[in-house]
Amino acid sequence: MILSSIRIITADIQRLVKFYESATALPFTWFTEDFAEVKTSAAALAIGSTRTLALFGGHVAEAASNRSVIIEFRVDDVDAAYTRIPADTVVQPPTTMPWGNRSLLFRDPDGNLVNFFTPVTGDAKNRFGVGENNEAKEA
Repeated sequence: MILSSIRIITADIQRLVKFYESATALPFTWFTEDFAEVKTSAAALAIGSTRTLALFGGHVAEAASNRSVIIEFRVDDVDAAYTRIPADTVVQPPTTMPWGNRSLLFRDPDGNLVNFFTPVTGDAKNRFGVGENNEAKEA
């Protein structure tokens, strides 16, 4: 099994795509006016408008109501990425966590929690296959 994507359902797809394009510095591909995604080497982040819910049988999801999932991106330099994040969205500035990642937590315009992280300890770098003997892969 391979995790292919995470999809966020939103009532304002233009706003959310613009936010993620700015935060990640990656361009999204628009497939319809109600669906866009960005692919990374590991998986895709898809964003769909609430209108797409009809294709899944109706009210199967609710926009802007997540309080249990963190959307995570491994980045080359979390401190540099911090400069792209609006200050009023930051939950926790870059902080080195006990498991070896330097993490930045913020919320997107719909309130979803997002974590940008960079492995900084030897163990964390080995866990993600980055470091001197491994080519860093942007996720």
